[in-house]
Amino acid sequence: MLPDHAVGRPVAENQLLKRGERLLEPDVYRARINGRLAVIKDYRRYRGTVLAPFARLLVRREARVLRQLAGWKHAPALLGVIGGLALGMEYVNGQTLSSLQAADAQVFDQLHKALERLHQQGITHNDLHGTNVMVAAGVPVLIDFTSAWRTPRWRHNNPLARQLRRSDLKNLLKLRKRVTGTEVPSELAASLAEPGWVRLIRQGWKQAYRRFKAHNA
Repeated sequence: MLPDHAVGRPVAENQLLKRGERLLEPDVYRARINGRLAVIKDYRRYRGTVLAPFARLLVRREARVLRQLAGWKHAPALLGVIGGLALGMEYVNGQTLSSLQAADAQVFDQLHKALERLHQQGITHNDLHGTNVMVAAGVPVLIDFTSAWRTPRWRHNNPLARQLRRSDLKNLLKLRKRVTGTEVPSELAASLAEPGWVRLIRQGWKQAYRRFKAHNA
């Protein structure tokens, strides 16, 4: 774990990348850690509040996933946890997939293989969209593992794990269609369709989140 002062002063150029405005959404900025350019996900505005334990849990969970993926070119390197409420990661110098004017099939082929490798390790991303994929020198890099889920090896084939993997692949195909115009084969689309029980859980979760957010506003 890195001390708070290890973050240092954010670099002058484009220092604030995103202001956290929603519940338990961190401030994201670019800074230097031990001279290395990094992205900081900072939840420290929750320090001393009832939400601090939840923020610490989010930091620990994402750090654990990044440690498991250490050395993998399709995920940023973990640089450290700062004071329990901030996470320092390698800065990926590239463009988001959604901001590219064009992306060739090779990028999506790599991303598909990367997802398969992730799933083999028992990890699902669960928030795959164009702004959570950086493309650097033609290589897709998955970022923002806040929603990622790690399933023990002995439970890889349970219904929930299978559905999470299915959702990742479904989001990938939607993204590929949006960027390249490639249609999803009907048989594949049918195999990735959500079962009814998943739709019910998703709807219940959204309602619970809205109530929680309204109560803590």
